[in-house]
Amino acid sequence: MDSLGLFILLMLLCFQWTTAPAAEEVTWTYTGLVGQSEWSDYFPECGGTSQSPVDVVTTQTKYDPSLMPLTPLGYSQHGNQPFTLYNNGHTVVIELPDWMGLGGLPWLFTAVQMHLHWGSGGPSYGGSEHTINGMSADAELHVVHYNSELYPNVSTAMTQSEGLAVLGILIVTGEETNLAFNNILNYLSRVRHANQKVSIPAFDIKSLLPKDLGRYYRYNGSLTTPPCYQSVIWSLFNERVQISKAQLLKMETILYSSKAEDPDRMLLQDNYRATQPLNHRVAFASFSAESGKELTPGEVTAIVIGVMCGCVGLAVIVRFIVKTIRSTSSWDVLPSNRPAPMSRMKEPENTKEKKQDMALNSTSGAEKKEEPTPSPQTEP
Repeated sequence: MDSLGLFILLMLLCFQWTTAPAAEEVTWTYTGLVGQSEWSDYFPECGGTSQSPVDVVTTQTKYDPSLMPLTPLGYSQHGNQPFTLYNNGHTVVIELPDWMGLGGLPWLFTAVQMHLHWGSGGPSYGGSEHTINGMSADAELHVVHYNSELYPNVSTAMTQSEGLAVLGILIVTGEETNLAFNNILNYLSRVRHANQKVSIPAFDIKSLLPKDLGRYYRYNGSLTTPPCYQSVIWSLFNERVQISKAQLLKMETILYSSKAEDPDRMLLQDNYRATQPLNHRVAFASFSAESGKELTPGEVTAIVIGVMCGCVGLAVIVRFIVKTIRSTSSWDVLPSNRPAPMSRMKEPENTKEKKQDMALNSTSGAEKKEEPTPSPQTEP
């Protein structure tokens, strides 16, 4: 019986080893049988305490003056070699050449790839992975780099502490088309199905980033997809990048997570992970709260118009006060017994002539009175 029991146990173990797929072979999804809630069953690090993405609560961040502005290296020097764009069934990925890198960190990081995350409901329905004060954006761009000073390649670096550095760019929608993103979106129709690849013209990667690279949030986290290695230095920019509603709609509706040969097509949507607990971690900010919040172009325009209207209103008030002061004299303010001036009337011509004759007569009379009287002569 003991031998039989041992034989049965060995058979069960062999059956488990042959039927249980390795973690690397598991086809994970965002929803379904191997959805987010089941990731940690197949990929243990997905249940770790330093997972990403997170919700950045700005009032709980800590200002770190040592955080320098990030410096893209070679992002604009794309040359003539095309980029590779492909659909991996979870997102659309653009492979980056190894001459691109990232400065402003303790080590030199070499670029690997970038990819996007989005939702399914259009503008204002979410789609970003990270959130700020509980508010999500419409989409999110990640630019991935590996620590090329400490590790020989990205495969090794992603399993090690501080092996990766990822830039997080929150994307919102507006009326204007973002021409930089068209360098990606215009070619999505060529990789509609999973595992499809295409070469696209190289372009300036820096044009996808926010203009202000000095204001960001920094924390230690993980990959946001399995195997969820906790090896990422995250830099989430405070400034959002804007695309048009039509561009977001194309991103949300043109790709499939299924392969071309699959009978059932499945749209590639809602490919973002829910925010994870911050736990013991602290999110640092490269800027202080006193420096003020980032203003949108609309807010800046409103402020400028408000200031101009205020200046015009103030000028009108000052002009009214000055005009009132000038038109008001002391005779109008204080009571006075000063008689009113007599109105002047035009004198008739005959009256003027009479006055002139009287004046002449008076003058003649005066002259006569002034003549000396001759003294009388005495006879001899």
